[in-house]
Amino acid sequence: MTTFKHFDPNHGTSRPMATRLIAAALAMALAFPAFAAGDKPARKPSRAVAAGSSYGEEDLVARTVFQALVGDLALQRGDTAIAISAWVDLARRTRDPKVIARAIEVTASARQFEQALELTRLWLEVEPDSTKARQTESSLLLLANRTDDLAPQLSQLLEQDRANLPANLMQLNRILHRHTDKQAIQRLIDRVAMPYVDIPEAHFAMGLAAMNADDDLRAQNEFSRALQLRPDWEAAAIARAQVLARHGNAGAIASLDQFVANNPSAKDARLTLARLLIVERRYEEANKHFDRLRADYPDDPDVIYPAAILALQQGDLDTSRQLLEKLLASDFKDKNTLHYFLGQIDEQQKRLDAAIEHFTQVTGGDQYIAARARAAQILMQQGKTDEARKLLHAENASAEEQAQLSIAEAQLLRDAGRAEEGYAALEAALKRQPDNPELLYETALTAERQGKPEVMERHLRRLLEVKPDHAHALNALGYSYADRNMRLDEAQALIDKARALAPDDPFIMDSAGWVLFRQGKYDEALKTLETAYGIKADPEIAAHLGEVLWTMGRKDEARTLLRSAATKFPDSAILAEAIRKFAP
Repeated sequence: MTTFKHFDPNHGTSRPMATRLIAAALAMALAFPAFAAGDKPARKPSRAVAAGSSYGEEDLVARTVFQALVGDLALQRGDTAIAISAWVDLARRTRDPKVIARAIEVTASARQFEQALELTRLWLEVEPDSTKARQTESSLLLLANRTDDLAPQLSQLLEQDRANLPANLMQLNRILHRHTDKQAIQRLIDRVAMPYVDIPEAHFAMGLAAMNADDDLRAQNEFSRALQLRPDWEAAAIARAQVLARHGNAGAIASLDQFVANNPSAKDARLTLARLLIVERRYEEANKHFDRLRADYPDDPDVIYPAAILALQQGDLDTSRQLLEKLLASDFKDKNTLHYFLGQIDEQQKRLDAAIEHFTQVTGGDQYIAARARAAQILMQQGKTDEARKLLHAENASAEEQAQLSIAEAQLLRDAGRAEEGYAALEAALKRQPDNPELLYETALTAERQGKPEVMERHLRRLLEVKPDHAHALNALGYSYADRNMRLDEAQALIDKARALAPDDPFIMDSAGWVLFRQGKYDEALKTLETAYGIKADPEIAAHLGEVLWTMGRKDEARTLLRSAATKFPDSAILAEAIRKFAP
């Protein structure tokens, strides 16, 4: 027979555990007020309980709390089967909506959607008018990929809240956006929204679903119908323009131009139109819209910022400065970007100290590296080498930013004719971050420029271990072999893999053409290099193409090509060498 020693509740580690269990039990009891003292559960008590004292009701409360504890402790331990069994049984026995909701949560989190749906039906038996139960059922039908069964549920939810029908129609696509079968969602929204064809939001919902399903003609028609019902609706006008822009900006611009003409105060539509005109380099027209926007909304950052960038692009530095400084004095959030562009303006206007001040105030964001590099470049030009390099040794920068700053430092030193120091800076950075892909790649290319092909190969091979699908590393290693006329089969395999990863990259095409040339496949090489040069008129591609033409006996074409390229790139050393060799 087992004996028990005297247990002191205040002794050792038992008290905290007991306290936690009691607290958990109390919390669970409070979570279900239907079982508080004096309340009756939804299910009738047994005859024994009804005929006797309050002991049976108290026992039911205790059993409920205990079973809830069992379910949640099982969840904590990862035993979902026990947790589901406990909560589902508890939901069926108590028929309490809060217990049912918790059981649904547990089963759904284990992706037992069909069982969760059974529980929602139980919930609706208990509370037939519960909007929350209907919403839960709709969510579960979506998670279970039963979109055909979802339409009646959504329709009922929309009907239950007629006062907010337009807003609820606008929410449909947002609610369903995670579903991957966009055609199924389009069919679903069509079924739900079609009864409300006199409401513009219904057409907007159907148009957005069609757009997400790449049914552009249908989307355009639905947005147009929404605009017929509500001619001044900017959201519909912009959405229609987005669909049209998929097939070229001209149609989108024409559509917005007509809408803005009819609705001159439509800020967002006019702003979208102005941005599209900038993309099409129709700057004068864009300026007219920005002038109107600035007159109507003189303090709106959404208007001022793009107007400032447009002025900068057009070389109107004074206007750009005025607008950017206005934003800087406001509560505009991205001050880093403002300082970066103001630094650019100061640099162009030869206000170099002011430019440095702006660039060094860029403390983060996409322009951080570029700003530091520009400030360091100015300091180098002023002969302040130590200050320039110190600026690129920012201790508070992230590891990735430090790698980028080291690359910028190496470029700075190389441009200053101090290539050995630049290479040393990269090697030092690589010791700190030996597997950083960008450092490995940059150090490899720099080693190649320094006449150290073995070092280059070692770094590139390490990079390909870290990142096997690094297209530029594959290309660089393959091209290195082809350029040295060695290991040509391996070179071709490397370049072919790079080309599969980036089929439209003209520099990888150039490498492919060059290895074909080395293999004596002149016709294929010529075709590949001509394609590459057609995509990108680069001096190195031109030099390769000229050499292939010369080797094929088409010397006049080679001379013409090389001399034409030299006029475009007068400072290209590789072109100068090719002309000296083939077209003196």
